[in-house]
Amino acid sequence: MQKAALRGEPSYVWRAGQQRRLDMIVHAAGKRITELVLENGCGVGMYVEKLTGLGSRVIGLEYDLERAAEAKINSDEVINAAGEFIPLPSLTFDLILSHEVIEHVQDDRAAICEMIRVLKPGGRVVIFCPNRGYPFETHGIFWNKKYYFGNKLFVNYLPRALRNKLAPHVRVYSKKDMHQLFDGLRVKFIERTIIFGAYDNIIARFGGAGKVLRKILQFLEKTPIKIFGLSHFWVVEKL
Repeated sequence: MQKAALRGEPSYVWRAGQQRRLDMIVHAAGKRITELVLENGCGVGMYVEKLTGLGSRVIGLEYDLERAAEAKINSDEVINAAGEFIPLPSLTFDLILSHEVIEHVQDDRAAICEMIRVLKPGGRVVIFCPNRGYPFETHGIFWNKKYYFGNKLFVNYLPRALRNKLAPHVRVYSKKDMHQLFDGLRVKFIERTIIFGAYDNIIARFGGAGKVLRKILQFLEKTPIKIFGLSHFWVVEKL
């Protein structure tokens, strides 16, 4: 529980939600998908495995030692290190994936700068991270020094100082927050949008009704209602 609070939970089971995001990554990457890829915060290595299967040479970087060891079961190229101090040369990678990771690191701006440093000119970073407009805080909260796991309604709508007292273990981002992470860096923005989830757990429980909900919410990604979506999806190219 404590690890889940501090570092999030990686994907353990491959379902429709993970496949949809993989398809988005592949589309954003273009030809870079078959070149040198870094997954910055690879968890137990599910995306490393899937990307490798698409022809990529993928290096996974994971801060948590136990998860890095699990990821190494299916890949020899997993590094146990922090995203703020990537132990690799500058101008190395054609593509970097940061999947729901920057909200957990100690210094998100430093993590972004490091990703841009190790990226080749013309290379791209694909980022998923929590949207402050989503009605639920999905990482749980602390109350009276006790951690309460699960989705907590309207926490992210509280004033920032109060919200951060309840959820000091995880960040949440507005569009302005995202732009500030890249302030002064030589990049251009290829994609800046917000997506809803795949709600696989709801579908597993409610079947067809859950699938209808998913279709409706993912349709709303094409409308201004997307501001209430689950995650930012940004694709950033180094100049």
